[in-house]
Amino acid sequence: MDALRPPPSDPSNNAACGSGTGPRRTRAQRSGDAGEAAALEVLTGRGLRLVARNVRFKAGELDLVMLDADTLVFVEVRRRGRAEYGSSIDSVDPRKARRIATAAMLFLQRHPRHAQRACRFDVVGFDDPDPAPRWVRGAFTLDDL
Repeated sequence: MDALRPPPSDPSNNAACGSGTGPRRTRAQRSGDAGEAAALEVLTGRGLRLVARNVRFKAGELDLVMLDADTLVFVEVRRRGRAEYGSSIDSVDPRKARRIATAAMLFLQRHPRHAQRACRFDVVGFDDPDPAPRWVRGAFTLDDL
């Protein structure tokens, strides 16, 4: 799996740049971090392999990039504390999906070894107070945008 991770000097590997956990993280950021960690645990438990996490571009961010066999999976992790505005899954609207798709295209440009792989966009959602994640494979396609 380490061979699939970008090297520490790669700017798309923000964990090497010091972002992520730290004392200045807000409660929402810490909650998001916990959601991403839980999603990663669920997905690796289902056989997916981590390629990268928290990949940031000006155009958008990729929470998790994983391999499901030979398919490259871009995973958006969402958490909702209240259902007043819909579920965590529903919060990935067309605008958010476009930002994820743009970030995915940038990722593929930066990592051409993955450019010929089939790709999929998944969403893992957490809706409080239920701790169980909802995993939607193929939550959207480029044709949906």
